[in-house]
Amino acid sequence: MNYQEAVAYLDKLQFFKIKLGLETTESLLAELGSPQDQLKIIHIAGTNGKGSVGANLLAILSAAGYRTGFYSSPHLSSVRERFRIGDDYIPETSFAQLITRLQTFLAGRQVPTYFEFTTILALLWFQEEKTDVVILETGMGGRLDATNVVTPLVSIITDISRDHEQHLGTIPTEIAGEKAGIIKPKVPVVFSGRSAEVVSVIRQRCQEQNSPLYLHGHHFSGQRNSDGTLDYDPINGSPRTNLPLMLAGAHQAINTSLALAALELLESQFPISPQAMVQGLHQVSWPGRMELLTLDAHGKTVSILLDGAHNQAGVEALHLNLTQGYPRRRLLLVWGNMQDKQIQPAMLELMVLAAEIIFTQAESLRSASPAALYEQLPEPARAKARCADTVEQALEVAIASAAPEDLICVAGSLYLVGKMRQLLLGELAS
Repeated sequence: MNYQEAVAYLDKLQFFKIKLGLETTESLLAELGSPQDQLKIIHIAGTNGKGSVGANLLAILSAAGYRTGFYSSPHLSSVRERFRIGDDYIPETSFAQLITRLQTFLAGRQVPTYFEFTTILALLWFQEEKTDVVILETGMGGRLDATNVVTPLVSIITDISRDHEQHLGTIPTEIAGEKAGIIKPKVPVVFSGRSAEVVSVIRQRCQEQNSPLYLHGHHFSGQRNSDGTLDYDPINGSPRTNLPLMLAGAHQAINTSLALAALELLESQFPISPQAMVQGLHQVSWPGRMELLTLDAHGKTVSILLDGAHNQAGVEALHLNLTQGYPRRRLLLVWGNMQDKQIQPAMLELMVLAAEIIFTQAESLRSASPAALYEQLPEPARAKARCADTVEQALEVAIASAAPEDLICVAGSLYLVGKMRQLLLGELAS
């Protein structure tokens, strides 16, 4: 297969199907020689912040000279974004060759889901490329996530909150129990611990597995300064002050600190000099998350904030950041979410900030229709809302309405942010 044929083959593997369980991934990897057992892995689970933590780890380890793989999801514009070594996405030729190999291998075997397939592909590619270390991000949950076939060097659990409740549970402690499933015997765990009600769940699992637990705010901590830098108090040693903090949002102090704590625990295997740490932190980038773009369009300069906030905690963080920063005359909100998510209180609070709301949809298979979103709005808010059938139309409407002092914010779905980013920047068009 060529690259386009490989993408088409992968897209047929039920892109939006969710199937929790390890049996298929385990059995197929075993027949492929268990590439995961030949890799040194950092495993990350959590509701929000996984990608930001991974981006910090990738930048710092790469700056220190280590050949570092990063498997993340979902992608914004191209499936190649899920597979990285350093700054480079998987080449189209390697992608096509691996998918061709797996297509032949799967003949007569159980066909995996999209996420199971990409997980297998990632592990094979990282093994072939002889990576020094791999950062592996869960897709959903942890216990039954396809990535949970590995025994990592360290496990990281970011903030835990409600999301995917039909699969992970309806209360935080149930969700935490699923995330805790990545904890392996005697493997150290780094946890944000910001939700007090779930700390006991993580602690109990660590005790059962004889795994050391390191909590933010107890064993280490990070604080964002007024100038946007980071003060980090490590697990061991002296505090580091005024470290670069390149990702926007107050919550990024914790995400960056989780990455730094994990690297402390790996110091004997992957030593990192203070200079490499600072260099790496300067290079951290995670597109589509509080990403501010300033562009010229239709004869005027417009500011567009892209953020993949799509659940209660993510939207609360976005609301806080818009309340405390991003000065503007008016806020124009372009919003679209998946059908399985209702407009929740935090989302309504965000919409209160907006002078105008434009509902749209990233794709037709699983996105809520703009009309359905409009109907969920309270009557008073409908007067400032309108619908656009496509992302292209939503962007055109927003730019036409925006003055130079206004801010356009695009949120509600990473798929929406990805499509908008592709329209604005044309990056990695598949």
